[in-house]
Amino acid sequence: MTGELGPFRRLAAGDVLRRAMLLRRAERPTTVSVMTEEWTAPPVERTDPGLILGERLALEAWLDFHRDTLLHKCAGLTAGQLKERAVPPSRLSLLGLVRHMTEVERWWFRIHGGNTDLPFPYDPDATGQDFEALDDADAAANIEAFKQEITQARAAVAGQQLDDVVPSHGHHPERGRDIRWIYLHMIEEYARHNGHADLIRERIDGVTGD
Repeated sequence: MTGELGPFRRLAAGDVLRRAMLLRRAERPTTVSVMTEEWTAPPVERTDPGLILGERLALEAWLDFHRDTLLHKCAGLTAGQLKERAVPPSRLSLLGLVRHMTEVERWWFRIHGGNTDLPFPYDPDATGQDFEALDDADAAANIEAFKQEITQARAAVAGQQLDDVVPSHGHHPERGRDIRWIYLHMIEEYARHNGHADLIRERIDGVTGD
């Protein structure tokens, strides 16, 4: 009789053990692993300027190409990478260039072209904070502010002719200039800084290209 009941006793004991294990599992707190994807600068599609354009369209097309090139150099990088400095002693960074060009856009198009007085968002005292104050900078917000400034820059001179002369808001009030000069100067400014951006981007992850 004892031998016949043996298997049943083992089965019952196994059931009890399994039940105890299930209870212990139920009592454990459930942990859910949540993968958060780190923000990276969005991609941008650049349009090559046309080969045969009128003067105003050509100036606008080349300026837009350079604007997009700066964003293209930032695309795919994290906030931390955008804040990385170039080789010492240079303090340049991609995010610093974006912030700087946001203010340059405002300076020439809205303040000069639109003949308005506006503060600089990053460097109101002209002490280089557009390049320097990056530790707590919100890279995503800075890039979005750059895009918005471009939109407002376009609107500021939309009704102006290239020959229209606007007054100076700098230290030399006698230096009035026409809208054509502003476009040409902005293309030159971007071309210079996009050269910097080329080198900074290559240093960060080896990416090169136009």
